[in-house]
Amino acid sequence: MPSGEGALVAATPPVSVREILRRFWPDARPFRRWIPLGLVFIALGAAIETAEIWIFKLVVDDVLVPGDLGPLVWIALLYVGLTVAGGLISFADDYLATWLGERFLQRMRRRLFAHVQKLSLDVLDRRRLGDVIARLTSDVQAIESFVLSGVADALSAILRILFFSAALFYLQWDLALVALIVTPLFLVVARRFSRLIKHASREKRRRSGSLSAVAEESLGNQALVQASNREAAELERFERENEGMIQAELASTRIRGLFSPMVALIELGGVMLVLILGTVAVTEDRLTLGGLLVFITYLTQLYGPVRDLGSLSNTIFKAAAGAERVIELLDEQPRISDKPDAKRLGRARGVVELEQVSFSYPGAEDAALVDVSLRAAPGETVALVGTSGAGKSTLAKLLLRFYDPDTGAVRLDGHDLRDLELVSLRHNMAILLQETLVLHGTVRENIAYARPDATGEAVRAAARAAGADVFIAQLPDGYDTDVGERGRRLSGGQRQRVAIARALLADAPVLILDEPSTGLDAEARSALLEPLRRLMRDRTTIVISHDLLTVRDADQIVVLEAGRVVERGRHAELITAEGPYSRVWALHDPERAETTPLPDQAVPG
Repeated sequence: MPSGEGALVAATPPVSVREILRRFWPDARPFRRWIPLGLVFIALGAAIETAEIWIFKLVVDDVLVPGDLGPLVWIALLYVGLTVAGGLISFADDYLATWLGERFLQRMRRRLFAHVQKLSLDVLDRRRLGDVIARLTSDVQAIESFVLSGVADALSAILRILFFSAALFYLQWDLALVALIVTPLFLVVARRFSRLIKHASREKRRRSGSLSAVAEESLGNQALVQASNREAAELERFERENEGMIQAELASTRIRGLFSPMVALIELGGVMLVLILGTVAVTEDRLTLGGLLVFITYLTQLYGPVRDLGSLSNTIFKAAAGAERVIELLDEQPRISDKPDAKRLGRARGVVELEQVSFSYPGAEDAALVDVSLRAAPGETVALVGTSGAGKSTLAKLLLRFYDPDTGAVRLDGHDLRDLELVSLRHNMAILLQETLVLHGTVRENIAYARPDATGEAVRAAARAAGADVFIAQLPDGYDTDVGERGRRLSGGQRQRVAIARALLADAPVLILDEPSTGLDAEARSALLEPLRRLMRDRTTIVISHDLLTVRDADQIVVLEAGRVVERGRHAELITAEGPYSRVWALHDPERAETTPLPDQAVPG
């Protein structure tokens, strides 16, 4: 497993704030009609906060200084009314903001997840799963904190600044001008720190993705980790990424730690200046005592939103760091997509043809397939045999159109697969993979995965045909038993039977079997033969196997070496030809092996 700096996910290209808004603001389109209401709540909240502070001036100037308790009753009632109104406005604002934010997040995650599902296999193979998951969750959350929450916070700060500034100028305009002199200093300091904050935020996001990737890799391969006594090594790897995340967080904290005291000093300087000049104004009867106290209160409250605007860069750069990672993933384009005029195919007959197909994986030096041709008709079984890396599984990926051939054509019922809709093509294909794929859910849900609308009786019939109904009946909840993550509560043979039942229920005319008995003991393989025969009956079947004993009854056996077809024919014909297939067959037939010399070169099987 990777370690050290090689375990880090790669840094992403920088993206401007304008680009972030351009890319993600459209996701808020369905909810924009509610944004004006949110602005009304924000404005009302700022106005009520301003009015509540003004009441203290009334208390000092109309009650305390003259010693008259008469106005105290209506002042108290007014304050209570403002407090209740402020509480209701605050509740409505918080609820609406949360609703808008969560709906935006849901839409963003849905768009990103749908995009990732369409990406080609090689694109996902180049990325670490844990890092992709981090981009789907925390990075999208960071975008919302800027596009919606950040904009709302900025508007709230601006409105509070306007209301408080208006109150300051109404109280004493010349003193207000002096007080606001220090305001630009906040922005200057924030600008000085913005570059450091941006770098720290990017590093935190990258470290977070690396930590998620390491955790997912280790926990997803826990059996290998424990069997190899590598728990300590994996813990060390996790700790290394954890330490990197701590260092990134500490760097961010150091920046904030320097930023906050500087802002506090600027704020203190402004307050002290106003206190001195305000005291002079009170002694000269240009300002009342209550006016001075409320002026200072407004000023300290004003510095709060000004400081928030200055530190908003921190939020912006956190969001930018997350947005850069999401945009990089969104900019990955699937290699395989439908043509504008792609044809929708109904139920195919199942005639599969490859005509002089050559293919190389992206970035690979050697070709995976070279000039391969074959034909399989409905009811026929074509077996592909050869060494690992000979091109057998690559051929299956071309049939499912996970990739397109570089030259030549792959056809179904005479149609080039590139001319067909992907959905309709894959409706006509069923596959049993070497690694049996079982999802977290019930047995019923796994069998009906390709046909979620199937009736309970159809699911049970498929299970019976696959020989799975016996063990399903012995499960605690029968068909409603939860099979666990990746089907870990089932044995290998049970998982394979569930997969066969799924393929039977899908009832596709073309069946691809990629090493369906790998990892099973002899008894389990033998038990699978009859269900597999039922599955293959009347279908075009492509069998990929190293085990020649499982393919000897095929209508056509195609032997691949280094991506090329070196032999083809029926079992008896290939044995008689005494070529590569015959030599490998000797390894499976002890009596023949005694009289057949083994070649020096590598052979299929």
